Amino acid sequence: MAEDQIGPAPDVTILGAGIVGIMTALSLTERGFRVALIDRNPPAEGASYGNAGSLSPWSCVPQSMPGIWKSVPGWLLDPEGPVALRLGYAARFLPWAVKFLQAGQVDRLPAIADAMLALTRPTVTLYRHHLQGTGAEELVRDSVYVHVFRNAADADLSRLAWRMRTERQVPLEVVNSGALREIEPALSPAFEAAILIKQQGRALDPGGIGKALADKAQNLGVSFLRRSIERLVPEAEGAWRIETDAGPLQAKRLVVAMGAWSGKLMRDLGVKAPLEAERGYHLVFKNPGVSLNNAIMNVDAKFVVSSMSAGVRCAGTAEFAGIDAPPDYRRARVFKQLAKRMFPDINIEDTQEWMGPRPSTPDSVPYLGEVPGFANLYAAYGHGHTGMTMAPKTGEVIATLIAGDVVDIDMTPYRIDRFG
Repeated sequence: MAEDQIGPAPDVTILGAGIVGIMTALSLTERGFRVALIDRNPPAEGASYGNAGSLSPWSCVPQSMPGIWKSVPGWLLDPEGPVALRLGYAARFLPWAVKFLQAGQVDRLPAIADAMLALTRPTVTLYRHHLQGTGAEELVRDSVYVHVFRNAADADLSRLAWRMRTERQVPLEVVNSGALREIEPALSPAFEAAILIKQQGRALDPGGIGKALADKAQNLGVSFLRRSIERLVPEAEGAWRIETDAGPLQAKRLVVAMGAWSGKLMRDLGVKAPLEAERGYHLVFKNPGVSLNNAIMNVDAKFVVSSMSAGVRCAGTAEFAGIDAPPDYRRARVFKQLAKRMFPDINIEDTQEWMGPRPSTPDSVPYLGEVPGFANLYAAYGHGHTGMTMAPKTGEVIATLIAGDVVDIDMTPYRIDRFG
């Protein structure tokens, strides 16, 4: 797909051809803009490629919650735990971690939840809109999101995270072990209860969805250029020079949508916006011998399992090691035993490992909109665990801003300078 040159001078240049960049390109094209996408990799191969498969219109609970600090030491000491921190990275990680814990204060949660929900709520509708005519429409299915518990008492809607959802009219249902077995027959009887989040979408092939949408964008005239982006240089009259590994490029308007790699570009411009490359792993069981009807969250172990086109995918974990550290695929291999405990009949022998860095802000809210102090520069990154889900609305918001129209959500929570 990649081209050797951008072609006719684009109105908007998007840096990053992951799902956020692709969705932004489609929304801009719908509004009549000429668009170019630049990335060192082929389209749709970023963090969203390894998505767990849940397209949740109801994602409104941030990663940082009150009291989470009490669980972190145990997670770090557990080889199968959901969080890992490489010791050599601890000092660099600390400033972000402090802001992360501050974001979990009770009084900050309502605004964070509302900001997340504004981006996630239309996700299934917008995916279906953009997938029309691609031949990939069936890659998004209606679903429920099944949160399973080994102890039935833990399926408690009075707990804070579930109250936050209830207050926002998220459709929830608690089911016992008998009903759970009817919904997911392959699940171990050790799980006594579940909370169902209804009216969900499920991605059968997150990477395939991204590729189909990238093809659609190219057919609509979007240019794709393979380059490694090194630096951004503001020029006269609001123009930009993009320094790349193959020489400079000129741009009228820039959208930074490079996921975890966005942080360095912005720091080099003097923009202070905390961002961590939160490395997520997945393991695909290519011949699983079982099939799941929905995406299933193991609440105790903090990972998600879903049947996809390529097999059963287990995804999760948060490893903090720096963006350039080599993968530690032991983080993916722990899913073998975790999956076996969930699904006794699953075949765990034929697997494929993957790692990708999530671009995570301390408050789980992305950076969106105009960058103060710089003309014609827009941020569209920092989506963390919900990049696949938030991407369609993100693209719509950025395209609306560039078109000079009124955005239908309050942009204050997404400001890139909100952490000072």
